[in-house]
Amino acid sequence: MGTLNDSWPVVAELDAVRRLRVIARATPGTTFAERPVDAPFDRVWGLVRDLEHQMPLMIGDIRSFTVTSAVGELLEATARSPLGMRARFDIVLRPGWCLMRSRFVIGGMAAVAEGDGTRLAFFGGLRLPGIRLAQPVLRPLMAPLGARALGRLTDQLEGPGG
Repeated sequence: MGTLNDSWPVVAELDAVRRLRVIARATPGTTFAERPVDAPFDRVWGLVRDLEHQMPLMIGDIRSFTVTSAVGELLEATARSPLGMRARFDIVLRPGWCLMRSRFVIGGMAAVAEGDGTRLAFFGGLRLPGIRLAQPVLRPLMAPLGARALGRLTDQLEGPGG
């Protein structure tokens, strides 16, 4: 008879969407949404990775999003709000994976091929001191924001001319 360690997995592999879900659930003050998209991965990710155009369309509080530096998969960008406030973001962007953070905001997107389509996920939220205490109130308030951002992105793929 073997021991527990004989059959225990050495590594637990998670696809990009599952990894993003874990990060979102473990990060207070965030929202998470995912949905299947009836479009191939390359088409979906081609749209997602165009952060300069997609971020202002997805997030109402972003007027512009400008990549200021790119070295391999590491990017820096500046977001501007409609009121002129700025935030600098550090970004990791690779196929199927985008994780972003600024001083006060964290977010990301992930995608995996699923049959002939793609499973697409979005998460975002605030990075503020004491946010964990506000979690019971924030999570339900933020839930529609994640679904709305993901819907704005997928509408481009599924809508007329998409």
